[in-house]
Amino acid sequence: MSADGLVWRKSSFSGAQSNCVEVASGVTGVVPVRDSKDPEGPALLFAAEAWSSFLAGVKGGEFPTG
Repeated sequence: MSADGLVWRKSSFSGAQSNCVEVASGVTGVVPVRDSKDPEGPALLFAAEAWSSFLAGVKGGEFPTG
């Protein structure tokens, strides 16, 4: 899959930080994720259902912070 033409975004909570992950939407069945410090580098592809479950876990406090 080529990343050409994808529109990448990062969390609004990231502010001006450059050590974030970015996601792209509009790809059927998967969510592309990349490191904002390396926009020309590789992207990981997560099944859309798995990504939704991960976000629900983050929002639900399942992962320790710091």
